[in-house]
Amino acid sequence: MDMAAERAGWDMGQKGNQGGRMKTYLTLFTSSFYISAVTFGSGYVIIPVMKKRFVDELKWLEEEEMLNLIALAQSTPGVMTANTSLLVGYRVCGPAGAFLAVLGVVLPPLITISVLSTCYNAFRDNAVASAVLKGMQAGVCAVIFDVVVNLIRNVAKDKKVVPILIMVVVFAATSLLRVNVVLIIVLCALWGVAQHFIFGGKGEDE
Repeated sequence: MDMAAERAGWDMGQKGNQGGRMKTYLTLFTSSFYISAVTFGSGYVIIPVMKKRFVDELKWLEEEEMLNLIALAQSTPGVMTANTSLLVGYRVCGPAGAFLAVLGVVLPPLITISVLSTCYNAFRDNAVASAVLKGMQAGVCAVIFDVVVNLIRNVAKDKKVVPILIMVVVFAATSLLRVNVVLIIVLCALWGVAQHFIFGGKGEDE
């Protein structure tokens, strides 16, 4: 009797774990789908929305961890939105989570583009559609500016000299000297490796 009861309890625990996992999968997919459906513009626009959902509301990630995933997504080939979603999904639910997060992000634009392509000629010369797109461009600029301000604030809040100096130098290199972004990312990555292995992580506290 005791073994049967123990076995039944274990089975119920397994079913509970499976149910919780399925709920997490569903939440991850619906959240990614919603985020992709309501954001317009470049990959940076999606960052504050993802942060609000996965860090502030669901509390699946810490803010610093989210920033690390964003930096990693930016330094890898491909669309930043898909890269970030893949990394977040993998961090939360492993390979299955990565697949569901990317699927949720890809479906809204795929559906929208498929629908618009059927009536492209009508939208192309429509004055109302043109005005809507111009208004959306202004909104996207504001959202990207908000992302930049938040990222700068997160880097500067610890008052560490090296990260702030790197931020200023990289900004000057990209905006004034037009240095290739890939080269900058590689150099920053090498600096991070050197800081960890050569200085033993001490450089992080400077």
